[in-house]
Amino acid sequence: MESLDQFYKNKSQWIPKSLQTEIGHFNIFKLQPYVAGQPTKIPYQRRDFYKIMLVKGQSKVHFADRVVKINAQALSFSNPQIPYKWEHLDTIREGIYCIFDTHFFHQFGTFNNYEVFKPDHDHIFELSAEDYNKLYHIFENMEAELSSGYKYKYDAIRNQVFNLLHFALKLNPTITTKEAQVNASQRICMLFTELLERQFPLDNNHPKIQLKSASDYANKLNIHVNYLNKAVKEITGKTTTQLIADRILQESKVLLKQPNWDISQIAYALDFKEATHFSNFFKKHVSISPSRFRVG
Repeated sequence: MESLDQFYKNKSQWIPKSLQTEIGHFNIFKLQPYVAGQPTKIPYQRRDFYKIMLVKGQSKVHFADRVVKINAQALSFSNPQIPYKWEHLDTIREGIYCIFDTHFFHQFGTFNNYEVFKPDHDHIFELSAEDYNKLYHIFENMEAELSSGYKYKYDAIRNQVFNLLHFALKLNPTITTKEAQVNASQRICMLFTELLERQFPLDNNHPKIQLKSASDYANKLNIHVNYLNKAVKEITGKTTTQLIADRILQESKVLLKQPNWDISQIAYALDFKEATHFSNFFKKHVSISPSRFRVG
């Protein structure tokens, strides 16, 4: 699975400082025109982030169960749950895309509940020239916000992302009423995710998480831990332990940016026996200490 770090290393050998110092990540890029002799395929794999792309030019997108051909221009949505491969068949005249992680939408809507990010739904939408121009303008607005000094620019960008989601859903309103077949693994993963989210946010009224390990969640769901791990891995591509760690890390970043609790209190709230254990956990995932993150 390609991470955001790997994405930047493959693209430019440069990793933004904000990947370490901010709670969530968002960026926007223009597609480079096709150059003869360069590879024309993006490898088939999962990415550990979300991507919304607007493209003009003939292409094919390979999913596990189908191939989607783009004849002129299209809007596409990709997410960590669905591997894909993008194949350019013709000179790509222009395009633009944004990438972001789940943490970017922390406590700001439930964007991943939209059908464009779900399995068994449409992820690519053919566009008219007029629609393409409208959407390109939205991307340009996001790009302008990103480089601005506006205090609430990320909230403005999140609203623009939701504009893209709603635009796509209105192009094909039938997908919002489609009843997707939910199998056992999807159901277990959904219940696990809901239970995980109920552990947060932490505050004075809810000062400590109650469930920390995969076994804790399996017991609460009344299933064997191996069954939980298998279902979660099948649907998300990550282990249960990884998802729990990701969510704890996300909450720790939120708490560190607030002055209410010191690092020892945060460690206790996240069920670490010692503050040093929390510091080691944080540094392992972020490459900087909690105290440095707090002042950064």
